[in-house]
Amino acid sequence: MIYFNIYLGKFSRSICLDRGIPGIYHGFMIYPGLLQTVAKRITLSNVMGGLAFLLVASLMLFILSACSKQVSYPSPVQIGSNIVIDMSSLELEVPKFYTYQLQNKKVNFFVIKKEDTPLSFLDACSSCYPHKQGYRCEDNAVICRYCNVRLPISKLEKGIGSCYPIKIEGKMENGKYMIAVDTLEKAADKF
Repeated sequence: MIYFNIYLGKFSRSICLDRGIPGIYHGFMIYPGLLQTVAKRITLSNVMGGLAFLLVASLMLFILSACSKQVSYPSPVQIGSNIVIDMSSLELEVPKFYTYQLQNKKVNFFVIKKEDTPLSFLDACSSCYPHKQGYRCEDNAVICRYCNVRLPISKLEKGIGSCYPIKIEGKMENGKYMIAVDTLEKAADKF
C-alpha cells in the first residue's frame, strides 16, 4: 500500500493506493473519521500518460513564451521631435541598440558608426519581423535571432536581401545624430 497526504488549503486528505490486481490500483480517500472508496481504477499507463502530457505541455509553454519575447534595450534621449544619439558614445562599427517606447509597442533600432558617418536601422527586417526577435551583434556582424542569417556590418549599408535590417534615415547636426520620432512611429507596425 502507498499512502499520500494531500493538503488543499485548510483541508487535508489522505489517499491510499493498494495494488490488488496487477497493473490496477484501487484508491481510497480517507476523510477525518470517514473512509470512502474511490470508484475509479487507476492504471499505471494512465498515470504515465498524464505525466507525459503535463511534461510536454509545460515544455511547449516554456519554449513559446521564451521565443516570442521581444528584446528591450536602453531608451534613447529624446529632444523635441527627435531622437538624439551622441556620436562620441558610439564605437566604430559596433551597433548600439535602443528601444523607443510608443504606447504599448517597443520600437527597437540600432545605430552604427562607420568612420564618421552613422547608419541607423530598425531591429527588424521585412521577412522575419513578425517574429519580433531582431538581431544580435557578434564578431563584426549582426545575426538575425530568428533565421540566423549573418550579415557583415561592412555590407549593411547596401541592404541587399530579404533579411537585411530596414534602414531608417537620420541626419548629423553638431556632433549628434538625429532620428525623427515620426520615422520610428511610422515603423511601429514592424514591432
